[in-house]
Amino acid sequence: MSQHAEPPPGRPSQGDATWSRRSDGRPGGWAAGGVVFAGVLLTLNGALAVLQGIAAIAEDDVYARIGTYVYEMSLTGWGIVHVVLGALVLVTGYGLLKDMAWARVAGIVIASLSLVAQFLFLPYAPVWSVIMMAIDVFVIWALASRQDATSRV
Repeated sequence: MSQHAEPPPGRPSQGDATWSRRSDGRPGGWAAGGVVFAGVLLTLNGALAVLQGIAAIAEDDVYARIGTYVYEMSLTGWGIVHVVLGALVLVTGYGLLKDMAWARVAGIVIASLSLVAQFLFLPYAPVWSVIMMAIDVFVIWALASRQDATSRV
């Protein structure tokens, strides 16, 4: 007779690694949670980028006019870039939440493009751009660090 009590039915023991897999064989636990969180962040990031682009296209006093800048583009140009990129980010985030196969690689690529766009937009909205860049870095990390069940066997 063992000194340790058996876990209740349906509850895994400490040495059982199957608790981190769902019934369909895909990984669960914190790795899948990071991907879901990355999907939520991408969806929100996309919606906010579209709104950011609309504000830039409207050319009101949301963004300050800056002097000379190496990557000079009109606010309307930046607005179009943000609207298009934001729509792509939004669709990719939705694809991640629906667990579509293409969305993980597309998420890494689109988050990388979003990071570059936010870096180039830094003079117009410095604090917001830094926050969005940090979110993009987390999304890239979460999507790149997830391992599929087949690669762990």
